[in-house]
Amino acid sequence: MKIVTPGVARAAFWAAFTFALVMAVLPHPPHVPGEPSDKVEHAVAFVTLGLLGAWAYPRTSLIQLLIRLSLFGALIELAQAIPALGRDSDPLDWLADTAAAAAALGIAHWWRRGNR
Repeated sequence: MKIVTPGVARAAFWAAFTFALVMAVLPHPPHVPGEPSDKVEHAVAFVTLGLLGAWAYPRTSLIQLLIRLSLFGALIELAQAIPALGRDSDPLDWLADTAAAAAALGIAHWWRRGNR
């Protein structure tokens, strides 16, 4: 019995995706409690996106999901390079995004194999 339908999982993924994008391009994003480093914020966002993406799109290759999430991370960094936003673009953030998504998708791979 499935507790969550694919439609609900996809809505959760796209809500998280939209939230991550908005927070990444806001000129003055709100402060996160505990004030974690920028890399931690990126890692949390992309672990979340990776897990939700694997859940929402179970028939999609995890490699394809990783490529798409990595491209999304690169897009964020390009957007943050726009001077009018007043944000800092850092290629290491893109690396953190990709590594976090890869870790999450590694967990998803393990989960998928165990549930076959």
